[in-house]
Amino acid sequence: MFRELIENHALGNPVRLSVMLYLLPRDKVLFKELAEILEITPGNLDSHLKRLEKEGYITVKKVIADRPRTAVEITEKGAEETGRYIRALKTLVEKIESDID
Repeated sequence: MFRELIENHALGNPVRLSVMLYLLPRDKVLFKELAEILEITPGNLDSHLKRLEKEGYITVKKVIADRPRTAVEITEKGAEETGRYIRALKTLVEKIESDID
Protein backbone atom coordinates (compact mmCIF):
# COMPACT_ATOMS: atom_id res chain seq x y z
CA MET A 1 0.00 0.00 0.00
CA PHE A 2 2.64 2.55 1.04
CA ARG A 3 4.87 1.19 -1.70
CA GLU A 4 2.22 2.06 -4.34
CA LEU A 5 2.28 5.66 -3.17
CA ILE A 6 6.01 6.09 -3.26
CA GLU A 7 6.52 4.16 -6.50
CA ASN A 8 4.21 6.44 -8.50
CA HIS A 9 6.50 9.44 -8.79
CA ALA A 10 4.24 11.11 -11.35
CA LEU A 11 1.23 11.30 -9.04
CA GLY A 12 3.33 11.85 -5.91
CA ASN A 13 3.72 15.50 -6.90
CA PRO A 14 0.90 17.72 -5.57
CA VAL A 15 0.53 19.70 -8.81
CA ARG A 16 0.37 16.60 -11.00
CA LEU A 17 -2.08 14.91 -8.63
CA SER A 18 -4.21 18.07 -8.69
CA VAL A 19 -4.21 18.04 -12.50
CA MET A 20 -5.41 14.45 -12.52
CA LEU A 21 -8.05 15.04 -9.85
CA TYR A 22 -9.38 18.02 -11.80
CA LEU A 23 -9.46 16.02 -15.04
CA LEU A 24 -11.13 12.89 -13.63
CA PRO A 25 -14.75 14.12 -13.66
CA ARG A 26 -14.26 16.32 -16.73
CA ASP A 27 -12.20 14.15 -19.12
CA LYS A 28 -10.91 17.21 -21.01
CA VAL A 29 -10.07 20.84 -20.11
CA LEU A 30 -8.34 23.73 -21.77
CA PHE A 31 -4.74 24.45 -20.77
CA LYS A 32 -5.59 28.03 -19.79
CA GLU A 33 -8.44 26.90 -17.49
CA LEU A 34 -6.16 24.39 -15.80
CA ALA A 35 -3.44 27.00 -15.19
CA GLU A 36 -6.03 29.39 -13.71
CA ILE A 37 -7.68 26.77 -11.49
CA LEU A 38 -4.35 25.52 -10.15
CA GLU A 39 -2.95 29.07 -9.91
CA ILE A 40 0.35 28.17 -11.54
CA THR A 41 2.27 29.69 -14.43
CA PRO A 42 1.86 28.27 -17.93
CA GLY A 43 5.53 27.24 -17.95
CA ASN A 44 5.19 25.36 -14.66
CA LEU A 45 2.00 23.65 -15.84
CA ASP A 46 3.61 22.72 -19.13
CA SER A 47 6.48 20.91 -17.38
CA HIS A 48 4.05 18.93 -15.20
CA LEU A 49 1.88 18.05 -18.20
CA LYS A 50 4.92 16.78 -20.09
CA ARG A 51 5.65 14.37 -17.24
CA LEU A 52 2.03 13.15 -17.12
CA GLU A 53 1.99 12.76 -20.90
CA LYS A 54 5.26 10.80 -20.80
CA GLU A 55 3.62 8.40 -18.31
CA GLY A 56 0.63 8.02 -20.65
CA TYR A 57 -1.80 9.57 -18.15
CA ILE A 58 -2.90 12.46 -20.37
CA THR A 59 -2.80 13.67 -23.94
CA VAL A 60 -2.20 17.28 -24.91
CA LYS A 61 -3.69 18.38 -28.22
CA LYS A 62 -4.17 21.56 -30.18
CA VAL A 63 -7.83 22.22 -30.94
CA ILE A 64 -9.30 24.78 -33.26
CA ALA A 65 -12.32 26.67 -31.99
CA ASP A 66 -12.59 30.41 -32.48
CA ARG A 67 -8.78 30.30 -32.28
CA PRO A 68 -6.16 27.62 -31.64
CA ARG A 69 -6.19 26.34 -28.08
CA THR A 70 -4.52 23.57 -26.15
CA ALA A 71 -6.70 20.86 -24.62
CA VAL A 72 -5.61 18.41 -21.96
CA GLU A 73 -7.40 15.07 -21.87
CA ILE A 74 -7.12 12.24 -19.36
CA THR A 75 -6.42 8.78 -20.78
CA GLU A 76 -7.95 5.54 -19.62
CA LYS A 77 -4.60 4.62 -18.07
CA GLY A 78 -4.49 8.00 -16.31
CA ALA A 79 -7.97 7.54 -14.85
CA GLU A 80 -7.13 4.02 -13.67
CA GLU A 81 -3.80 4.99 -12.12
CA THR A 82 -5.29 8.03 -10.40
CA GLY A 83 -8.06 5.88 -8.94
CA ARG A 84 -5.53 3.31 -7.76
CA TYR A 85 -3.37 6.03 -6.21
CA ILE A 86 -6.34 7.61 -4.39
CA ARG A 87 -7.47 4.22 -3.05
CA ALA A 88 -3.96 3.48 -1.76
CA LEU A 89 -3.78 6.91 -0.13
CA LYS A 90 -7.20 6.41 1.48
CA THR A 91 -6.19 3.00 2.82
CA LEU A 92 -3.00 4.45 4.28
CA VAL A 93 -4.86 7.32 5.97
CA GLU A 94 -7.44 4.89 7.42
CA LYS A 95 -4.65 2.68 8.77
CA ILE A 96 -2.92 5.65 10.38
CA GLU A 97 -6.20 6.78 11.92
CA SER A 98 -6.90 3.31 13.34
CA ASP A 99 -3.36 3.13 14.76
CA ILE A 100 -3.89 6.47 16.52
CA ASP A 101 -7.19 5.40 18.14
